[in-house]
Amino acid sequence: MARPSNNLRAIPGVDTLLEAVTDCPLPRPLVVAAIRAELRSLRKAGSIPSPDKITATIRQRLDDLALSRLQPVINGTGVVVHTNLGRSPMNPLATTGFVNLEMDLVTGRRGARAAYLERCLAELCGAEAAMVVNNCAAALVLNLRHFTADKKEVIVSRGELVQIGGGFRLPDILESSGAKLREIGATNHTSMDDYAGAIGPQTGLILKVHRSNFFMKGFVAAPERRELAVLARKKRVPFIEDLGSGVLLPTGDWAEGHHEPIPRKVLKDGADIVCFSGDKLMGGPQSGIIAGRARHVQALKKHPFFRALRCDKLVLSVLQSTAEHYLHDQGGELPLQRMLTADLASIQRRTRKLAKALKGVPAEIDVTPGHSQVGGGALPEVPLPTVTLDIVP
Repeated sequence: MARPSNNLRAIPGVDTLLEAVTDCPLPRPLVVAAIRAELRSLRKAGSIPSPDKITATIRQRLDDLALSRLQPVINGTGVVVHTNLGRSPMNPLATTGFVNLEMDLVTGRRGARAAYLERCLAELCGAEAAMVVNNCAAALVLNLRHFTADKKEVIVSRGELVQIGGGFRLPDILESSGAKLREIGATNHTSMDDYAGAIGPQTGLILKVHRSNFFMKGFVAAPERRELAVLARKKRVPFIEDLGSGVLLPTGDWAEGHHEPIPRKVLKDGADIVCFSGDKLMGGPQSGIIAGRARHVQALKKHPFFRALRCDKLVLSVLQSTAEHYLHDQGGELPLQRMLTADLASIQRRTRKLAKALKGVPAEIDVTPGHSQVGGGALPEVPLPTVTLDIVP
């Protein structure tokens, strides 16, 4: 076994090391960059390891890099809509060739982007109009930038000042959009008087935020959506509701009787605009959907900031397919919905089949009852009965 050396001449060249890792599947420029990074580290080190150890270290670098590539994985976490695993599983669809993204096939001239998809979404939401941006946070920011351009204050209940994934908090999102937060009520109790008393000449909008990623019990009270809508119309103030993890199908059957708010119901109750995610509980690609009154949606589409938030053809294609599933009454056939509504017997059969396939693994394998989570910042109080595969080395 070769001993470490202090001689820089003992460091192998890039070409030599490339020959030693020819089986690496990564693109050559990435392999070369990894080799050069390791060589730079070696030149600063006090001693030079053997060529075999250098090669092994570089191979480990490349293996770690290869594992960071997007690739298929098995979700065995117990969280159905797992943010770190790409959230909702989707139907396989890839539009790799040319598509009529902004082309009117009747006239042969430039057309409206995503016009058909917007009609589908408007129909699903019972809205006058709808539009798509790249996520629900972007949908909220676009609304804030538009509605608070002149009047900066946004009225929000203290009990709805949520924090979403990545540590982003609603007050910070409001501030970054140029709006001014007007907090009302208490964490657990907000009244109509709180809302009415906060409306003034600088009120830009009333914002209601669905507490999708946490829940409160006990002495908790808040006005009904219909009451807020009446107040907003009376005071001529826009009323927007952010649903976060939006859902288009009733959840009561599989969520222990818990009914998540549906965009169609939110708009029917009087909200001017509703925002929700196209992924998560809807089961589509990451996107943010804005639906509501046509005059508001058209104004949002004309806002200069919308250009920075619009989606590409891949997102629009997958979202179009997802929306059509719902319109054909086939939303329950989407991969996510099948997972959420799977019966315990079928889960048990699949788990036992997997346990049998792992019979040769040097570990103790057991199939036991358990609970999964919905995930995606939705229905945190609803455990999903499941069967777990326990592997103990």
